[in-house]
Amino acid sequence: MGSDIQTRCACDSNKNFTDCCGRYIGCNTPAPSAEALMRSRYVAYTLECEDYILATWHPSTRPAPQDAADKVKTKWLGLEVKRHEYNLQEQDRAVVEFVARYKIGGRAYRLHEVSRFVREGDLWFYVDGDIR
Repeated sequence: MGSDIQTRCACDSNKNFTDCCGRYIGCNTPAPSAEALMRSRYVAYTLECEDYILATWHPSTRPAPQDAADKVKTKWLGLEVKRHEYNLQEQDRAVVEFVARYKIGGRAYRLHEVSRFVREGDLWFYVDGDIR
């Protein structure tokens, strides 16, 4: 997927890339919500933007960068956001449940995850998630 203004965003929002996740990936615009961050992280995976993925991963749980040779080629097929909820007691915490479809080596998979996010200052970070 290119960054052409008419290119539909891979997060399945039905918006074009530059008006959707493109505002956050490679720019200094922070995602305004945990859902927006989760969608932009999905798109970053489709574009193989490891710098953005790592920068939006909370330092307490962030993995080390991978060598390009160690990466498995993944073809991302689609994203469905099932729910997005803020913690009522702590507005700086949220969960996003999603299903991402992908293929590796021609075989299809689904990743169903309930992800936890935290906001520090104006920035949302992915913390971790539970696979369903």
